[in-house]
Amino acid sequence: MSKNKEFPPQDQEQPGDEFKMNPEPEIIRDNYKGSGKLEGKAVLITGGDSGIGRSVAVHFAREGADIGIVYLDEEEDAQKTKELVKKEGKECLLIHGDLKEEDFCKELVEIFIGHFEKLDILVNNAAMQFPKGEVEDISSSQFRKTFDTNLYPYFYIVKKALDHLKKGGVIINTTSVTAYRGSEHLLDYSSTKGAIVSFTRSLSKMLVDKNIRVNAVAPGPIWTPLIPSTFNDISDFGKKVPMGRAGQPSEVGPAYVFLASEDSSYITGQVIHVNGGEIIGS
Repeated sequence: MSKNKEFPPQDQEQPGDEFKMNPEPEIIRDNYKGSGKLEGKAVLITGGDSGIGRSVAVHFAREGADIGIVYLDEEEDAQKTKELVKKEGKECLLIHGDLKEEDFCKELVEIFIGHFEKLDILVNNAAMQFPKGEVEDISSSQFRKTFDTNLYPYFYIVKKALDHLKKGGVIINTTSVTAYRGSEHLLDYSSTKGAIVSFTRSLSKMLVDKNIRVNAVAPGPIWTPLIPSTFNDISDFGKKVPMGRAGQPSEVGPAYVFLASEDSSYITGQVIHVNGGEIIGS
C-alpha cells in the first residue's frame, strides 16, 4: 500500500461509526484467498462490528468459520459486518450489550453457545480511549471506565468461556503498541493495554496444560472508528512510524488468522506486533 495522504477532518463521537469514516477502511484485500484454515470453527469476537474486529470476522469467515460478534450501540456497523460475513457463506450472530457489565459478559457466552453449541476461538478486542494531555485532566471516573471497558471484560468472558473451550481452543487478545512505548496522551488506555500483555502471558501459562493457546496482537496506528471519534486532529495520523503511514484493518486481520490456526500450534503467550515498523522490546 502507498503512503496515505492526510486524513480529512471529521467529527464523530466515541466509539465511532465505520460507515461515516472518510476514507472508508479496507477490511480485507480483494486478493486474500481463504484456504479453510478455520473450517468448521465457531468464533466469538468482542468489538466485532467495525475496525479490527470487523476485519477479523471477515477474514475468519473467509477461512471457513462461523462468527458471533458483540457490539455496544453501533447497529448499522454490526449489520454491515453480518452482511460481509454472510457474503463469505458463513453465519454471523449479533449480540448487543455493554461489556462493562459482568452479568452481560456471562450471558453473551451462553447466547453464543445456545446458538452455535460450541466455542472454538475467543477474540477479546473491544476497547475505548479518552485522550488527555495532562494527568490532571484525567478524572477518576474516566480512568475507571477505561479499565472497566478495556480490561475487565477480558477476564469476565474468559472465565465463562472456559466452561466451553476444549482441547485445541484458542484465545486471542488485542493489546496495543502503546503498551510497549507508552503514550503521552493515552495514559489510562496504554495502561490497560500493558495489563492485557501481562494477562495474556499469565493466562497462557495457566491454560497450557489444557492445550488452550493464548496469544495477542499489538496493532500500531490503524485506521478504525476509534481514531476520528477520539482525536481532534488526525491529519498526520500514522505518519510517525517508519513506514510513514497508518495501517488498514486488512493488514491486521491476517495476524489473527495465523494465531487462530494450526499454523501457530507451537506458539502461546506471545504477541504479534503489527505496527508499521516500530522496533520495540518484548
